[in-house]
Amino acid sequence: MRFLGIVFVMLAAICWGISGVIADILLNKGWDPIVISLYRGAVGFICFFTWFLFRFRQNWIFSTCLLLWSILAGAGIAGNFTFYFVSIQASSIAVAATLMYTAPLFVLLISFLFKIERSTWFKWGCISGVLIGIILLTGAYNTESISVSFIGIFAGLASGFSYALFIFGFKNASSTGNPESTLTIAFLSFSFIVFLFTDNDEVARAVTSSDIGWFLLLGIIGAGISFIFYVIGIRWVSPTTASMVAMLEPVTASLFGVLLIGNHLTIVQILGMVLLLVTITGLSVKQSH
Repeated sequence: MRFLGIVFVMLAAICWGISGVIADILLNKGWDPIVISLYRGAVGFICFFTWFLFRFRQNWIFSTCLLLWSILAGAGIAGNFTFYFVSIQASSIAVAATLMYTAPLFVLLISFLFKIERSTWFKWGCISGVLIGIILLTGAYNTESISVSFIGIFAGLASGFSYALFIFGFKNASSTGNPESTLTIAFLSFSFIVFLFTDNDEVARAVTSSDIGWFLLLGIIGAGISFIFYVIGIRWVSPTTASMVAMLEPVTASLFGVLLIGNHLTIVQILGMVLLLVTITGLSVKQSH
C-alpha cells in the first residue's frame, strides 16, 4: 500500500505541473495571479462539494479534529499560493520556486521535532538531492541573472512553510475522515481566505471572458483531480516522503512547457531534472520496501 500511496502522490504532482503551465498561459494573458489562484481553488471546491453531496449519508460524520486539520490544510494552500506569487513579483520565478521547494526541509524538521519520523542520512541525502536539482532546474545558481530582495526571500520561505502546513493538515485530516469531507472543508477555507485579497471586478470579468475555459480546466486539473490523488496517497506515506515525491511538479511543468509553450531547456536544467527524477525514484523504491 505504501508504493500505491507514492504513485498517487506522483499523479497529483503531475497534475500540479500541468496546472502550472495553464496558470502561466493565463498570466501571460494579463490575469492577476490571485484571481487565478481563487478560480483554481473555487472550481476545486465545487468539484469536492458535489462529490460530498453524492455521498452525503456516508460523509455526515462530524469530528473536531477533521474540521481543524482540514482548515489548517486550506490555510496552508492559500498561504502557499499567495506567498509564492508575492515572491515572484518581489524577486524572480527562479528564486520563488527554489525557496518554495524547501518544503521537504520544513517537513523533515517538523517531523523530527515532534518525533513523527527518525532522522537518517538517507533522508537528508534525498533532501539535498531535491534542493540541488531544483536549483539547477530553475537557474537559481546564476546570481547575475536573478534579482533578490528581503520580501522575495521571506515570501518564498513562507510559501515553503505553508506547503509543509498543508501536507501535515491533509495527512492528519485524512486519518480521521474521508477524502470528500477533508477536501470540501479545506477548499472552502482556502476560497474564503484568498477571496479576501482578490480584486472582485476582475473575478466577475473572468466569468464572461474568452479565457473561462482555461480557468475551469485549471481548477479541474490543478485542484479537483490532483488533490483527490494527493489526499488518497498521503494516507499511506509519511509527510517527508510525500513532500519529496511532490517535487515531480517542476519537472512536469518544465516538460509541458517545452511541449505546449515552446520553452527550451538547457543542459544544466536537464541535469537538474535527471537528478530530481533519480532522487525521487530512489526514495520511492526505498520506501516501497
